[in-house]
Amino acid sequence: MTLSELVDVLASLASEPAEPARRSDRLSALDHGLQCAFELSTVRPDDVELQLAGLVHDIGHRFGSDDDHGRLGAACVRALLGDRVAGLVEAHVPAKRYLVTTDASYRSRLSADSVRTLALQGGPLGPEDAAAFAASPVGAAAVVLRRADDAAKVLGRVVPPLAYWLPLLRESAH
Repeated sequence: MTLSELVDVLASLASEPAEPARRSDRLSALDHGLQCAFELSTVRPDDVELQLAGLVHDIGHRFGSDDDHGRLGAACVRALLGDRVAGLVEAHVPAKRYLVTTDASYRSRLSADSVRTLALQGGPLGPEDAAAFAASPVGAAAVVLRRADDAAKVLGRVVPPLAYWLPLLRESAH
């Protein structure tokens, strides 16, 4: 995927709901990605790759199902944004599964659609998978991404527009 194609896909998300099961939700998938990237810029201001992963983490929804969108999104951005961004995009799904496994109160904070997709994505991780996730090179950052993902669902929240992120995308493009 080229930078131009990625920007086109991101722009097209302005007409897609942030949570596929909630078609009446007025928060677009683009708004969700922008909120997520902004949230990450406040908690990890020096980690541009993490912020960009937040921006693009859900683009895989354009190409496949809820249970496979992390892998598909990672495949879309790997050549352009690199292995770490792609790894974070892919890991945001198992990060939800990890948090459900390791944080007793986490599930109660999930949106209804995130609970629905959790079942499609395999539910909580088993002990061995949770340990492997925690030990992975992107595990800790993927948890930060996942928490930002959960916080990025506020209708009407004012955050920088897509144009704000374009220079960072250009600088990060391989």
